[in-house]
Amino acid sequence: MKKRILLIIGLVSMMLVLTGCMEVNKPITPDSTGFWNEYIVYPLSVLIISVSEFLGASYGFGIIAVTILVRLAILPLMIKQTKSSKAMQAVQPEMKELREKYSSKDAATQQKLQQETMALFQKYGVNPLAGCFPLLVQMPILIGFYHAISRTREISNHSFLWFDLGDKDPYYILPVIAGITTFIQQKITMVGMDSNPQMAAQMSMMLYIMPIMIVVFAVNFPAALSLYWVVGNIFMIVQTYFIKAPDLKKAAAGNVGGATKK
Repeated sequence: MKKRILLIIGLVSMMLVLTGCMEVNKPITPDSTGFWNEYIVYPLSVLIISVSEFLGASYGFGIIAVTILVRLAILPLMIKQTKSSKAMQAVQPEMKELREKYSSKDAATQQKLQQETMALFQKYGVNPLAGCFPLLVQMPILIGFYHAISRTREISNHSFLWFDLGDKDPYYILPVIAGITTFIQQKITMVGMDSNPQMAAQMSMMLYIMPIMIVVFAVNFPAALSLYWVVGNIFMIVQTYFIKAPDLKKAAAGNVGGATKK
């Protein structure tokens, strides 16, 4: 599990470098060069502008609409990633038994453990790296959308509700909501991880670290990005709720049963 987490962190870090994060302060225009700018960031910027103008030149509603469109576009990948994660959780008890059975550190025993583990994955049709592929596809899109919002000049010249899209939220309302929705989204994602205490412990740590990081970033970034985070988080909460509905109902029933016994 640690190797998988390190792999994901490495992939994300590599993607951040490859996608040209150093250009975040450079406006995106038709003259912007490079594969990243020409085929990902600029098309997303044009989409935001077009949708915003269609909605009466409301760039706030434009960001909301395009955020939902982008999330819907990558929804199949998210479902695939969630199913892969649930499949890995389902085999954790048997994997634990195998680790206990082959606890010796000698090479022959560890080789046998690997063979038994692969046989277990084949038995249940589980691919331990299947959850990484959707992440690889999603990251350029989501980071590209982030760049499109932060580098599109037209957005910074408009306001929405109580804030200017190009400036920080003066009342810090959006950053707080972004932090709260991040916490809720991660909380419901953790439901059903009881079979894997190690993963649950790691997720519990991120449960509090991520919302704090999001709030810190949102306080210092333009409100347009905070709006994007809030809408994206709300979409993820609804999406996760429907994908993991059986697990959520089971957890709720367990909580009610535990409270009744007390």
